[in-house]
Amino acid sequence: MSALSPEALVALAGIAEHQRQRTSRIASVLGNRLGSSALDYAVAHHLLEGAEHAARARGADLLAWYRRTTVRDLTHLSADWHIVLNPPPADLLRSEISETAYYLVGPDTRPAPSEVRGLVRAALASATEHGFGTLLTRHAPVICLLNRRRLDETLHSWALTRLPGTVFTDYTAHPEVLARDLIHEAAHNWLNDALTAHDVRLPGDVTFFSPWRGTPRPVYGFLHACWAFSLTVLYVRQARRDATGAVACFLDTHLRQQEGRFVSVLDSLAGALSFVPTEAIRDRINRAVGGVVSPA
Repeated sequence: MSALSPEALVALAGIAEHQRQRTSRIASVLGNRLGSSALDYAVAHHLLEGAEHAARARGADLLAWYRRTTVRDLTHLSADWHIVLNPPPADLLRSEISETAYYLVGPDTRPAPSEVRGLVRAALASATEHGFGTLLTRHAPVICLLNRRRLDETLHSWALTRLPGTVFTDYTAHPEVLARDLIHEAAHNWLNDALTAHDVRLPGDVTFFSPWRGTPRPVYGFLHACWAFSLTVLYVRQARRDATGAVACFLDTHLRQQEGRFVSVLDSLAGALSFVPTEAIRDRINRAVGGVVSPA
């Protein structure tokens, strides 16, 4: 099986139309004039979630803000094609149905400090140089940086299905590490959109052992891990070539860990993919994992 470029891996018919339709429905509910870009799609979910919070709290002014705001009103938060957020930890929210923290754009959201925006721009430039610019533009247009860490500290990152297009992540001073984590979470957002756009429903009672969690996981989680980690490996292999010092050692460790884990999932991948009826999605996951275990 021939390798695909990162751009080709994430080019999938149906996703853009799914995003446009979803954004249009949210705009209709809110009664505003959202556009049709990937950034509009991500912001729309912040506005919808925020409006729901405001309505439950009977905050008329806040509800009005969420109903009238569009991407054009948020340019003070922008860095090129992305919105960059750097909220204090106290401003993170938690849902009654999930302990995973998140943050919503609101009228009091402040622009991220210039050094944070500079770091994001450098990370986006690195990702773009190595073929992942489209993935981040379309599936991580809202970037929320959380805690600054050292390379020897654990980095946490996540994405939420109810805030597609938004990535939450800790960060270091190194653009290559941030780019790696943005690519990982954008990959999760991509796969969620791909499965929804093609109406793929995966069984919840079929599991495969995940070396990333050290436990059996449902098909959905197993495939998400295979896809997201494979893209980080493909990026890190390229970024490592120009890295030096401590960050080079960090990236080398990432590659060693991931390559060993991918060898252990090969026997399970075909079985997990058999539950995905859309050939184009199966093909992309197969090719991404194949690029990890059998590099060109």
